[in-house]
Amino acid sequence: MIGEANIYGIYIPWLGVLALIALPGLWVARRALAAAGLYRWVWHPALFDVGLYLLILFGLTRVTAHL
Repeated sequence: MIGEANIYGIYIPWLGVLALIALPGLWVARRALAAAGLYRWVWHPALFDVGLYLLILFGLTRVTAHL
């Protein structure tokens, strides 16, 4: 997974690219969980969102590790 993405001569760390891809996934997951009423049971929603983002980012790194 270590490497860079070359976008028109600008090298961007691959983790940065995956972090940007994980943001829309977080937004979709937050809306779905809020619609399901899960946030009523969460003690600290901001910490929950950070953990959810990290889980999504970890999943993306695992999926793209072999590419």
